[in-house]
Amino acid sequence: MLAEVRPEDAPPEIAAIYADIRAVSGVPMVNLIWRHFAALPGVLDWAWTAVRPLVGSDKMAAARARVTAAVAVPAIAPLAPTAWAAAGLDETGLCALRTMMTAYVRGNVTNIIALTALRLRLDAPDRPAAQFAPGPVAPAAQLLPPLPHIEALPDDLVATIRALAASHDGAGGGVIPSLYLALAPWPGVVNALARWLGPLYALDAMRTARASTVRVAEQEAAAMLPSIGQAPAGLAAMRPTLDRFTRLVIPDLIPVCIALSGLLSLG
Repeated sequence: MLAEVRPEDAPPEIAAIYADIRAVSGVPMVNLIWRHFAALPGVLDWAWTAVRPLVGSDKMAAARARVTAAVAVPAIAPLAPTAWAAAGLDETGLCALRTMMTAYVRGNVTNIIALTALRLRLDAPDRPAAQFAPGPVAPAAQLLPPLPHIEALPDDLVATIRALAASHDGAGGGVIPSLYLALAPWPGVVNALARWLGPLYALDAMRTARASTVRVAEQEAAAMLPSIGQAPAGLAAMRPTLDRFTRLVIPDLIPVCIALSGLLSLG
């Protein structure tokens, strides 16, 4: 598995940064990329200090909306009225799943913009940094439950989660996108996801959706380059992961999040 510091295991200095990430972004969890940065020397504090002004800026909400609207998600057929119940969700479960997916859309789109801006800044350190005005304070959100450890899940569910992860070009080498672990409390949804979102999980469609996400994220990020401080000790180890997550992992998951959220809006 990709090295990470999970929130429930974080020492006080990392927990404080995680709390700030949640507060400024308005996202009630800490995504995998930040948990991985916490496992690299000096990277989490350095990266978050760099992108914090743009994450909390007046420009971010509009940028998020433009990225979300521009993602090339293929047409997904609405579910039958009985599909959610057949997957084991009652009204309480549907409400919890909607809340979680709203958080994952916001978190992943925020991250693709902010971290693409960081990548572009590292690629062109002489380009001037943007100036940011603070935006409205993000609404406080109730924390999502801790992600399950994959080794604690039933074998059949693990196999399905790994198969879903394997459908993404960037999710090899032990990377399990957090979304699939977060869906584990609803195994019926995990088992049905590739069928429900079949047009998206087709290889060409996934790559098209990813390319559209990368393209619009780079357009937004180019106008939001952050200031960066002195490079941390773990920068060399961080760069390949930053490239992989902003070019492959996050832009592969954003279309899935948008498509599942679309089904939930009709459920």
